[in-house]
Amino acid sequence: MSMHTLSREELARLVAHDLPDFSSVNLGIGMPTMVARYLMPQSGVQLHSENGILGMRDLQADEAEDSDLINASKEFIRLAPGASIFDHALSFGIMRGGHLDVTVLGAFEVSSNGDLANWSLGESDPLPSVGGAMDLAQGARSVWVMMETRTRDGQSRLRRQCTLPLTGHGVVSRVYTELGVFAVSSGAFRPLALVKGATEIAVRSSIDGALQWTDDYRVIASGESATPDGGQA
Repeated sequence: MSMHTLSREELARLVAHDLPDFSSVNLGIGMPTMVARYLMPQSGVQLHSENGILGMRDLQADEAEDSDLINASKEFIRLAPGASIFDHALSFGIMRGGHLDVTVLGAFEVSSNGDLANWSLGESDPLPSVGGAMDLAQGARSVWVMMETRTRDGQSRLRRQCTLPLTGHGVVSRVYTELGVFAVSSGAFRPLALVKGATEIAVRSSIDGALQWTDDYRVIASGESATPDGGQA
């Protein structure tokens, strides 16, 4: 049986379905920002942006851009009903004070004990910066990561130990990849949901870190969430 891997759009839709209803969520720069496109208004999810917004939504194709309304990725957005705008001090107070239910971040590497490395831009970059990711990783109640399982040269990004500078130690609880969704607990990656056709051999070949294989994972179908209740791992 051939294995269908998830596109970035399918991955973003999956995360959006899994976010707990009425939760406060920060979406990191890059792939995580796509999650906003697939959030249903009835979910009640409140999106936070570290530049000072709580309660925003994706800009629709027929809506004009407003230079005063952007997220931390400098993308144009719209305010949702009941939204709040505030300064950076309050925004980072929300992040550091444990008031965010989930943050969804991109990553270069995640280790099997939950270490996160997502800020190194490589030796060629003269001014690498961690930005607000460290605050989010330490302050959010749950840290979910969206990433590809391998680098361009085929090296696993799901590692036994991170090789890049850490953003946070032991902070990641869930990883979303093109192969499926993995809980990170007890020093291992454990499949919660996998794409149709995924085998233990195929998954192990993409993961360098410890893998706790179980057969009770869910097979991902289009439009479905990784866990029956959309709750946190």
